[in-house]
Amino acid sequence: MGVEPCAEIRNNPGGEPWVRVSAGYFEYDRHMTDVHIERGDLTVQDTDAIVNAANEALAGGGGVDGAIHAAAGRRLFEACRQIDEVRPGVRCPTGEARLTPGFDLPAKYVIHTVGPRYSMPDAQELLGSAFASALEVASDHPDIRTVALPAISCGVYGYPVAEAASIAHAVISERSYDLDEIRFVLFSADDFSAFSDAFGT
Repeated sequence: MGVEPCAEIRNNPGGEPWVRVSAGYFEYDRHMTDVHIERGDLTVQDTDAIVNAANEALAGGGGVDGAIHAAAGRRLFEACRQIDEVRPGVRCPTGEARLTPGFDLPAKYVIHTVGPRYSMPDAQELLGSAFASALEVASDHPDIRTVALPAISCGVYGYPVAEAASIAHAVISERSYDLDEIRFVLFSADDFSAFSDAFGT
């Protein structure tokens, strides 16, 4: 992997600069995937898809989940309701991912994945599976070349962001994804710093 230590300054609506840094390029069988770490708002990303840190019911909620549903509009909730339950109240088990259109979002698609609560058994494995499942859905879809992800499980589910960032880095390092860009978009300065550290930027 070659790392380009560069930074791009982008302004957010409140006037404070967001910071975007290159985490380098991961080479997979001659295909180069550009990885960026960005401080910003996931809901305004112009990637082909964004990843939602969802709950198993795909019913919307707080944090990233609530912000995505609010920005996408009511049709996103209705699309989630159309996804078959695998058992009562569960449309997407922890560690798996599901795809819907993005509706009113700039992104064409939303990939919903469910991370674990930090207190759950096998939380590390499940969080890795959540990141990997979301990237696999993106990689396998012919219309998705770029994807933006949040810090999955790092809100009310209580996962320490530094640990989650290390898991995300390991997932990207361990296998190939047929994507042009993977972008981690972190809203807080602390989360941005943790992911930047994990990716060595």
